[in-house]
Amino acid sequence: MKIEKLVWIPAGTFMMGSPKDEPDRNNDETPHEVKLSGFYMMEHPVTQKQYKEIMEANPSYFKGDNLPVEGVIWYDAIVFCNLLSMAESLTPAYSIDGKTDPDKWGVIPTEKNTKWDAVTIVDGSTGYRLPTEAQWEYACRAGTTTPFNIGDNITTDQANYNGNKPYNGNAKGKYRKKTSEVKSFAPNAWGLYDMHGNVLEWCWDWYGKDYYEKSRDGDPAGPRSGDYRILRGGSWGSNCLNARSAFRSFYYPHNMFSYIGFRLVRPCG
Repeated sequence: MKIEKLVWIPAGTFMMGSPKDEPDRNNDETPHEVKLSGFYMMEHPVTQKQYKEIMEANPSYFKGDNLPVEGVIWYDAIVFCNLLSMAESLTPAYSIDGKTDPDKWGVIPTEKNTKWDAVTIVDGSTGYRLPTEAQWEYACRAGTTTPFNIGDNITTDQANYNGNKPYNGNAKGKYRKKTSEVKSFAPNAWGLYDMHGNVLEWCWDWYGKDYYEKSRDGDPAGPRSGDYRILRGGSWGSNCLNARSAFRSFYYPHNMFSYIGFRLVRPCG
């Protein structure tokens, strides 16, 4: 299997988090300047077809080759990253106990696991990985500073979320109660689809409520440890405010729900 299309995300500096006057913002969205190197990102979340080709399994509740895979735990996602990298003869990004072959990591945990939580990134690796929280928000915004990458609101004709719970007093919309096929809606300015809604997307980072206030500005990768991993983007079942560019979701790495998926990035080179 080969990823059909990766979008080049140019290096740059942006204001991560939400401005103090953004409606319904949370207090863990402290605005701060972040500088990022360029990277490649999948144009849409990993589909069930792509996942099955690598993992030979499909945990999704809503079935369909072109639907995003869901019901994926964070540990599944890092295994997928390394197996796909190996299939494409790339240097795998993740190492557990000094090993990059997931077959040597043991059974994928179904509860929080100290060994797997100690996973590290291989220096100089060329393989696929989960985006950092900063990479995800930067790519989602695509140069914008508004709550959504298309402006101050987003409708259910533009994204898949719970239309019964619109943002900031706007009109209600559709509630599809399920995932939609990837690329069902227009992409953002950088050519990325489904950055708002459809499925929440796992990121690399541990969640730290106050991390933004002490984050280094160059390619930040989150706290060194924690209890929860970050997810971004909102989902088919979430209210619209959770789909904002700055909104931070977090779950245990073994949590599995029909609204959690992921997409991949690759470093330059």
